[in-house]
Amino acid sequence: MGVTPEHICATTYHGRHGAVKNAFRYRVDYVLSDLSEDAPKPFLFSRNRANLTALHDVDHGGARGAGQGVNWVHEVLADQGMAHLADGKILLLAQPRVFGHVFNPVSFWLVFDPQNTLRVVIAEVNNTYGDRHSYLCHHADLAPILPTDRLKARKVFHVSPFQPVSGEYSFRFDVTDEHIGIVIDFRSKESGVIATFHGRRRPLSNRSILGMAVARPFGSLRVIGLIYWQALRLWWKGAGFRNRPDPPEQEVSS
Repeated sequence: MGVTPEHICATTYHGRHGAVKNAFRYRVDYVLSDLSEDAPKPFLFSRNRANLTALHDVDHGGARGAGQGVNWVHEVLADQGMAHLADGKILLLAQPRVFGHVFNPVSFWLVFDPQNTLRVVIAEVNNTYGDRHSYLCHHADLAPILPTDRLKARKVFHVSPFQPVSGEYSFRFDVTDEHIGIVIDFRSKESGVIATFHGRRRPLSNRSILGMAVARPFGSLRVIGLIYWQALRLWWKGAGFRNRPDPPEQEVSS
């Protein structure tokens, strides 16, 4: 039987450094879910059908709006010579649809080996222009991913019009049975951003879903509003604006 989904009521922080500084912190609701068909789910949470909250395969894994869910992860692992990891647990950490709407600035596929050790993370990044790119994070020898590890990836995807595409990401993942902590540190020649995500793991229940709907009733619409508000603040502070370049042809890079 699949793993019961969990509710991660997390705090996220974004801090920009360089000539133009900006920082903000807010709460966000994510779901950690096993997309197996037989995973037990609360009544108010569904997979691939309408509900108060839901995860849909088309929202994740592959081209945006035409995702393949966990099957896409299996294909990526096979292409990278890691097909044996598909025998372990694969969990998706993402904001769910709330009243049918969803937007995830970043979601994470957590890939565990059969001994339940985290070996690979796929960071699935979306921008507000409708584009998506994923970063494959792992050690060259597929050693366990520890909280102190820094996994590097060259930035190739346009996210913010106030940051260059050129630069490097440093990812850190702290995943335990009790909590999830993620740090993404972006550095370029002219500026950088550090983004953090920290939250406790709790079972997703009808009660927690209703609490989520009451505390943050607009779900990802609220997140989009916050993104545009922070963009307005950066523009007001004089941050340089960059037009959207063509997205990379490849879906995944590392």
